[in-house]
Amino acid sequence: MPKAASPRQRKGSPARDKLGPLPEWDLSDLYRSPDGPEITKDIAASGKAVAKFAKRYQGKLRDLDGDTLAKAIADYEKIDEVLSRIMSYASLLYAADMMDPENGRFYQSMQETVTGISSHVLFFALELNRIPERSLSKKLKASAKLRRFDPWLRDSRAYRPYQLDDQLEKLLHEKRVAGRSAWNRLFDETMAELTFEVDLPKGKRTLSSAEALNMLSDGDGEVRKAAAKALGKGLGDNVRVFSLITNTLAKDKEIEDKWRGFARPVSSRNLSNYVEDEVVDALSQSVRDAFPDLSHRYYKLKAKWFGVRKLDYWDRNAPLPDDDDSVIRWDDAVDKVLDAYGRFSPSLVKVAQDFFDNNWIDTPVRPGKSPGAFAHPTVPSAHPYLLLNYQGKTRDVMTLAHELGHGVHQVLAGGQGHLMSDTPLTLAETASVFGEMLTFRKLLAEADNPKLRKTMLASKVEDMLNTVVRQIAFYEFERRVHDKRREGELLTEEICDIWMDIQKESLGPAIRFEEEYKYFWTYIPHFIHSPFYVYAYAFGDCLVNSLYAVYENASEGFADRYLEMLRAGGTLRHKELLAPFGLDASDPAFWQKGLNVISGLIDELEALDD
Repeated sequence: MPKAASPRQRKGSPARDKLGPLPEWDLSDLYRSPDGPEITKDIAASGKAVAKFAKRYQGKLRDLDGDTLAKAIADYEKIDEVLSRIMSYASLLYAADMMDPENGRFYQSMQETVTGISSHVLFFALELNRIPERSLSKKLKASAKLRRFDPWLRDSRAYRPYQLDDQLEKLLHEKRVAGRSAWNRLFDETMAELTFEVDLPKGKRTLSSAEALNMLSDGDGEVRKAAAKALGKGLGDNVRVFSLITNTLAKDKEIEDKWRGFARPVSSRNLSNYVEDEVVDALSQSVRDAFPDLSHRYYKLKAKWFGVRKLDYWDRNAPLPDDDDSVIRWDDAVDKVLDAYGRFSPSLVKVAQDFFDNNWIDTPVRPGKSPGAFAHPTVPSAHPYLLLNYQGKTRDVMTLAHELGHGVHQVLAGGQGHLMSDTPLTLAETASVFGEMLTFRKLLAEADNPKLRKTMLASKVEDMLNTVVRQIAFYEFERRVHDKRREGELLTEEICDIWMDIQKESLGPAIRFEEEYKYFWTYIPHFIHSPFYVYAYAFGDCLVNSLYAVYENASEGFADRYLEMLRAGGTLRHKELLAPFGLDASDPAFWQKGLNVISGLIDELEALDD
């Protein structure tokens, strides 16, 4: 069985008791334990497999016929899936308790072991990319078996202009465990170990970052203020570490980008998402141009509801004065989300139900647990796992709907096989945001009075602003930091100044900031783990707004087309995936359609307020 949680992890609390039983994941579908014979066996078998693979294929790919090349890719896929299974297990075990030194040691040792093994097959992708286009086209034409892997070849070969020589690629690959990955781990463990002394009306409490951040949406303004002040102090006390991590990783990225020939810091991320720089620029500019019509207008309206001219920053996500801030039990949250999924498609909810029936979700807040939420696809021969920090708020229900959308997408895409099941981030966010929208529309339709409807609309607008406006603000923050870092190391105050400038620009004049807010950039993991990831949220939200509009006006068959889109995994690009719905993300007007949905909801709130 997986490693048992310690008593401090299992300990209940009055708040947790109100939520009902909270499931914790069972990782035994991957491996039974970190020191079990299964992992040892897979590591040994992988070592032998890569040696045999290299002996059979290294230096020979260009001369293979199509069927033999297809066999080589299939062999590579098997090796990579086993190594990915090992790392999935190690990372999930680590995410469950990053304060446990044994988990940290196991995670690091598996990174080093897997990196060492995979370095022997690194030649494969490099040699594939050196096959001339005409030669590969002939092989594809002659071999149906090779054509099955055409989408993977297409995506792999997109990196051809940025590929270095084999020895440099091997060096970068092997040094990652002592470079970027090590800095990522330092960030994770620093955040996991941080505690925040929150001076609440009923006395001081020592909280994790997830618990303190959750208090920023508490119904009591004094609680929100206390949590914000504690977060600011705790993050500020550790800001030098976060500044060092940020500076080091930005410089590391600059060096690699320069060697590979990427024009801009964001270009490598755009390539991995198979979207042009110009498309992302258009998205970012469209959202930034809409700041006054969206976030500025909404927060001015919210300040009016609170009877003030300006909202303190800790009140930005506060529930409305008329909001029912009651705790939503876990089982009720599950029922709400599954009912919304089921109304859309019985096939969709059947896949979703497996996550609850088979302990594929870890929900409680625990010391040392990774904050936030994620869906990890693991490998197609197993299944995804979801991590949540469920605390009974409406936003937590929406987070469940979001991550479950990811999970269902990952299950459906698994049919494409290990190499072609993964989707670009821009498309990966589609299913998650669509799941949120299904859940929201269900709950809104059931709202039985104007006050409740207003509260729900406001909550949805805030979620959309956090997904679109805030994420593009994060993207702009990253862009400015990475650009400035190319001139030399940034002082902490310089990073904080960039943060405050973009926060004021994006949130508008109705939000009042205090000194400690300048440190709030430090806790955002995407800046560290996945530079420029964040724009994918805005991409997905705008895309789903347009997609949902098609759904509302669609004839029979929309759900079937939607499921087929999810099953496609990484085999199709966004143009091909959206074509059946009459949508084109490369059209400049596409982004405005999505933004108009948010603006229309704010219009409706203003009308309710009259």
